[in-house]
Amino acid sequence: MVGAANGAANGHDNKSSAWSPSSWRSQPIKQPVAYEDEAAVAKSRSKLQRLPPIVTPYEIWKLRRSLADVAEGKAFLLQGGDCAELFDYCNEAAIDSKIKLLLQMSLVLIWGGNKPVVRIARMAGQYAKPRSSPVEMLDGKQVPSFRGDILNGYEPDARDIDPDRLVQAYFHSAATLNYVRAQIASGVADLHNPLDWNLGHVGDEELQTKYTRIVDSIRESLQFMKTVGADTAGQLQTVDLFTSHEGLLLEYEEALTRKLRHPVNRNVPSPPPSVLKVSPLTGGAFIDPSLQAQAETQGYYNTSAHFLWVGDRTRQPDHAHIEYFRGIENPIGIKVGPTTSIEDLAELLDIVNPRKEVGKVTLITRYGEGKVDDLLPVHIEAVRRTGHVVVWQCDPMHGNTRSTTSGIKTRSFASILSELSSALRIHSECGSILGGVHLELTGDAVTECTGGSQGLQDEDLGKRYETFCDPRLNEKQALEMAFLVAGSQRGSEKVERT
Repeated sequence: MVGAANGAANGHDNKSSAWSPSSWRSQPIKQPVAYEDEAAVAKSRSKLQRLPPIVTPYEIWKLRRSLADVAEGKAFLLQGGDCAELFDYCNEAAIDSKIKLLLQMSLVLIWGGNKPVVRIARMAGQYAKPRSSPVEMLDGKQVPSFRGDILNGYEPDARDIDPDRLVQAYFHSAATLNYVRAQIASGVADLHNPLDWNLGHVGDEELQTKYTRIVDSIRESLQFMKTVGADTAGQLQTVDLFTSHEGLLLEYEEALTRKLRHPVNRNVPSPPPSVLKVSPLTGGAFIDPSLQAQAETQGYYNTSAHFLWVGDRTRQPDHAHIEYFRGIENPIGIKVGPTTSIEDLAELLDIVNPRKEVGKVTLITRYGEGKVDDLLPVHIEAVRRTGHVVVWQCDPMHGNTRSTTSGIKTRSFASILSELSSALRIHSECGSILGGVHLELTGDAVTECTGGSQGLQDEDLGKRYETFCDPRLNEKQALEMAFLVAGSQRGSEKVERT
């Protein structure tokens, strides 16, 4: 990555060193990017720095307040979208299908948990993907790995890293979010409008009856509210839909990080220690007004998305990605997996959230169905000892990837559901709160994950296997997952189905 040093061997003290949007460049970095033309990178970076923000501080703080509710069990977090978003997905049909699927899933989850649902799409920026190797074999030839549209193309002859794609990513993100906002403002999310639930794919008659009963209950509730005039405030005409992506390509994230005024209505739980002074008369602490004013009026915002997360491969406490993440006002996520030690977990939380602000950090657990029972309770207890209040979110996708005998990468619906079921149970047993779910999904009828009510088998995967990276739940499997979680939240049944 241009401008990024390989890093000092001994790391650094993240908690005390000065931060800037570019301070990550002096740290070791995983998943580095080697651009050949530094002048072209500088040109793209300069262009990005002049472009307007894609999201605003007001929206970012609205999400932070919503995530604080999730952390305290007052709301549920639904996050979903493509594994690797392509520039080609910036079209009306693809965007509409994701909006409607997330809306349907959230309605089912509201019915199940009887609490608001916070919706975050993996959309309008999920263009970079970490890879285990910089090269791969295609048709017997070694080529650079596809690392997402923000870096290179999927076709073998488009694998060279292209700095112009940084600017292309901005415009595709902005166009996607612009259309999302326009559609929501135009009533696509109006809950009075009938939604096509399309439950004909459910072959099990008992299961279809159960799902139909849930849908009928939702429709009856909406009709009742309309009849009694309980929806006159307009909350049923629109929803909040926030955007997110993995903050992997720091060259891009830095260029879109701006020092901006905080919104006037943000809630600051406590002043930072730097604005406190000790009274020489009483020995008590008081706030230095001039320093408080400076600290409370401006901050650094990543304006590329409302929410960013750091992945399992790049969350080292003394490396570049955590150095970058610790300085931004956005709510952030950290992937937590089998290789996450309790020492690293505690250190990470202290680095990125030294003031222990509720709603700032989401821990996205991804263990695999065979490891969640051993690892999740240990991590819950480790976080409890730190005093941090986090959003616990289950990613049941990434730990359950397998390959078929023919070498096709897939995931089993049963395994995904098993890890999610275990996470719900373990949090309950530990006196903790599972605040949400993180799914890779699409609104299209793809065949990438096996199982579900459609009964997809390994031999069915070739029918519509369209992912450019990891397998996604199709629209029917994703909706069914919401039904099963909702049933568990209602307490009517276990989240358990093969």
